[in-house]
Amino acid sequence: MAIEVGSKAPDFELKDNHGATVRLSDFRGEKAVVLLFYPFAFTGVCTGELCELRDQLPRFQNDDVQLLAVSNDSVPTLRVFGEQEGLDYPLLSDFWPHGETSRAYGVFDEQKGCAVRGTFIIDKDGIVRWTVVNGLPDARDLNEYIKALDSL
Repeated sequence: MAIEVGSKAPDFELKDNHGATVRLSDFRGEKAVVLLFYPFAFTGVCTGELCELRDQLPRFQNDDVQLLAVSNDSVPTLRVFGEQEGLDYPLLSDFWPHGETSRAYGVFDEQKGCAVRGTFIIDKDGIVRWTVVNGLPDARDLNEYIKALDSL
């Protein structure tokens, strides 16, 4: 069960696709965060979603908002994926301990060994203000993210 709106977002510390450490708490008091979990790099629906974000990046990464995309892939896999697709936002690796952050947010599929498509909009105080969780084959609607960000 995914964490609910109004809950404090669990903090995490993950490596990005360049090996840098990223902590959710680093953005507290500074920026809202769009935290997006996706199953795997290089898969059709995931690539489509992440490229759509890339194409509308100023709406999701600016002075007030930070986009963080999390999968259970390794750092080297995410580095190649980000370079190949021209993704200029952090791709975070929840590879080891495998799925620890995905589990904390309630979006890890134990049978498949990966995160489902969960998205959490977290305000500057670290509180979850909006969430949606889709199954593995179901792409998300970015227009819903935009509406949720506009309401912050």
